[in-house]
Amino acid sequence: MLKPPFDEETAREKVRLAQDLWNTRDPARVALAYTPDSRWRNRDLFLSGRDEIEAFLTSKWQRELDYRLRKELFLFAADRIAVQFFYEWHDAEGCWFRSHGLEHWEFASDGLMSRRTASINDVAIRPEDRQLH
Repeated sequence: MLKPPFDEETAREKVRLAQDLWNTRDPARVALAYTPDSRWRNRDLFLSGRDEIEAFLTSKWQRELDYRLRKELFLFAADRIAVQFFYEWHDAEGCWFRSHGLEHWEFASDGLMSRRTASINDVAIRPEDRQLH
């Protein structure tokens, strides 16, 4: 596991690993990347701990079908990383969306994420405008 302090190479690797992990769409597996008492702000929701994170992700991926994510390093320092991201998904009616935004991550000394703050916007897209397949 990559641990802080991060340099550019390890920060980029941490972002890639997070992207790959989220693209598994496995809530239990993803939740293990966070400290047991991790705190999140996701849009207007505030979560605390792995159980709440796992429940949130389970619900998210039941609504956001065929979810596919791309993350890019924005900035890093010691135990923090900021990323810009976008992901595409469709709802049960087949309407496609692109969600994009910024995340701020803080890490514990063991490399698990202790804090995640995400600002996210959704835009309806046509299926032919998808970029992630």
